[in-house]
Amino acid sequence: MAPSYGDDTPIAAFATTPGISALTLIRCSGKGSIELASGVFSAPEKLLQAAGNTVVHGWIICPAGERNADEKNCNKKIINEKTKNEKIDEVLVSVFRAPKSYTGEDGLDISCHGGTAAGRGVMAALQAAGFREALPGEFTFRAFMNDKLDLTRCESVMELVGAKTDKGRSHAVNRLSGALENEINIIKKQLVEVLSATEIYLDYSEDEIDAEEEAGRLPHRQLALETLARLRTLADSWQLERIYQEGILAVIAGRPNAGKSSLFNLLLKEDRAIVTDVPGTTRDWIEAWVSLEGIPVRLADTAGLRESFDPVEKIGVERSRSLLEEAELVLYLIDGEAGFTAEDRAFIGGLGRKCLVLWNKTDIAPVPTEFKTQGFIGISAKTGEGITELTSAIAAAINAKAGDKGGGLLLQTGDAVGGSLAVGSIGTSRQKKLVEAAAAALEEALALAGRDEPLDLIAPLLREAVNSLGEITGEVSTADILEEMFSKFCVGK
Repeated sequence: MAPSYGDDTPIAAFATTPGISALTLIRCSGKGSIELASGVFSAPEKLLQAAGNTVVHGWIICPAGERNADEKNCNKKIINEKTKNEKIDEVLVSVFRAPKSYTGEDGLDISCHGGTAAGRGVMAALQAAGFREALPGEFTFRAFMNDKLDLTRCESVMELVGAKTDKGRSHAVNRLSGALENEINIIKKQLVEVLSATEIYLDYSEDEIDAEEEAGRLPHRQLALETLARLRTLADSWQLERIYQEGILAVIAGRPNAGKSSLFNLLLKEDRAIVTDVPGTTRDWIEAWVSLEGIPVRLADTAGLRESFDPVEKIGVERSRSLLEEAELVLYLIDGEAGFTAEDRAFIGGLGRKCLVLWNKTDIAPVPTEFKTQGFIGISAKTGEGITELTSAIAAAINAKAGDKGGGLLLQTGDAVGGSLAVGSIGTSRQKKLVEAAAAALEEALALAGRDEPLDLIAPLLREAVNSLGEITGEVSTADILEEMFSKFCVGK
């Protein structure tokens, strides 16, 4: 029978990817896992008697009995009297006792030597002893089921793993520390207060309610309005968080020989693109990830935009134009030495607000005053002049982009350009959908109250909003939803 989430059988998985490294870490958890591991440990009594949060030194050995050790593999040896107690690797075992562990169960972290063979040999011995391979995200799933983490903290674990910049990491840590959980609980408490008062009104007959009290129809209406504003702000925060997690596509464009490849190399701090004085050197676009003021940017260098009869260059230009349509931000370079042309003007006019216009080669051709007043940014891709101002402008443009899509309330903190993180921002699209669902239900309840509709129509909407918030933290959940969510985690987390 295929394993499933929700049991407490001993599991094991690589917490690090096997390969050339100093160490490989294998994580184990589950009821009886310490006893099971002692069967393949050179000093079993020392391991069995070890207190929680201590480290034991010894060897992983082949277990007794005749079992296949699927090492993938230690050449699929048969463990028998000749091979039992054979040393596989010298290890350090960190022992954790329930409930003071990541999963809330007994567990071990086995630090063995790096490399493929050592780690796989240890894993084979553990499987031969009775451990099964963990499912994706199963350790974190168990932490959730044992009330060690709520769902927002569980999701932040994978956010932390996938963080592309220090800013993204700090936001994930903020949620892992419980900031979002606390914010959701505060909002939910306010909603429950409104719901409770509404249900009390429903429990009494109309003649028992003061007419003046009943006039507002919805008890604690002002608190409900404040809660709705808080939910909307929380939903808006996803725009900025999505940018920190997924990054944006920024494309460098311009006429041939404007200095695009030089700027690409400068921002990357390495020579990735070929740079020559010959126009049309770049025939196709290349890309790389770069962090600009904590924002992950997928930066693309494109072929010079011009009409060409060269079939190869023509294909490159067509691909560049296609990429520009996908771009969330375009860095358009003006060749300062050649000046601002009609081609430049026509191209910039078609890009709108997603375009930053850069006047390149300021080391030999300063930005004319008329173009400074139009917002052109002066840089020298050759000397680095103006690059600090450029990165700030890129961050501000991304900040404005997030604000246009509803993130303005959060972005007033200046977070995208180095300010502090707003407390309780959401980190996944799942959380965003549920916050929006809670806001929509509350908004409809307020609208009904405004039309003096009966409270028995309003109360279910308030309950729906409360349940949506409960789904965010996992207080309200189903097995199917949990399995779908945790199956997207990596094995070993």
